[in-house]
Amino acid sequence: MAGIRRLVLDVLKPHYPLTLEYAKALSELKDISGVNLSLYEVDQQTENVKITIEGDDLDYERIKEVIEELGAVIHSIDEIAAGRRLVEEVETLQDR
Repeated sequence: MAGIRRLVLDVLKPHYPLTLEYAKALSELKDISGVNLSLYEVDQQTENVKITIEGDDLDYERIKEVIEELGAVIHSIDEIAAGRRLVEEVETLQDR
C-alpha cells in the first residue's frame, strides 16, 4: 500500500514542553521512521518549528492529535509526499 510518506508541518508551540518531547512522542507513533524538528522563530511565549516526518502510510489525524495534546497547533502543511517512493523537488528556471 502506498500512502503518505513525508509530511512537512509548520507548527506553533509554547516554549514548554521542549521540542525534544515533540520529537520523542511523534517518533513513537506506528509507521513513523524518522522525525526532524527545526526551530525557526522564537517569540516571548511561543516558538515556530518545522516538523518533517517520514514513514510508511502516515496517519495525519493521529500526528495532529499528538501535536495538539502537547499544546501546539499546526499552521500549515508545507509539503506532502505520497506513493511508492519519495520524489525530491527539483529546481526549475522559475525557482532561480
